[in-house]
Amino acid sequence: MRKYSQDCPIARTLDVVGDRWTLLILRDMFMGSSKFGEFRENSSIPPKVLSARLKLLMEDGVIERKVYSEHPLRAEYHLTERGRSLLPVVLAVGQWGLENEFDDDPETRDAVAGIIYEHIPESRPILEEAGFVVRRAGTD
Repeated sequence: MRKYSQDCPIARTLDVVGDRWTLLILRDMFMGSSKFGEFRENSSIPPKVLSARLKLLMEDGVIERKVYSEHPLRAEYHLTERGRSLLPVVLAVGQWGLENEFDDDPETRDAVAGIIYEHIPESRPILEEAGFVVRRAGTD
């Protein structure tokens, strides 16, 4: 991935998360995915690209790899503290998308907001305030 190499916080952040696939990988991780096959299934990302992105995210300290099987070699990927600190960024991009990219399909928008609400508890106040999810009595 080509770097911006600028003395600008936005450019430096884009150096880490600004390519086509990285935010989708992070989205999947915040939604509970941790294995290579899960990322492929959720995003349809080509295997070589996924491998390269996971390697870059590890090099940038955003995720860590934990081997859970030696034969055959299998690993899980988990967000580091640095990676978890990107949650507000991922939520902001998601909120913008919900507010601006589903005007022609509010039913899908509401379904997507509900999935986010269910899988990322930290998103609930944001989604509720924006009016995307109506809390049901007895749920948290």
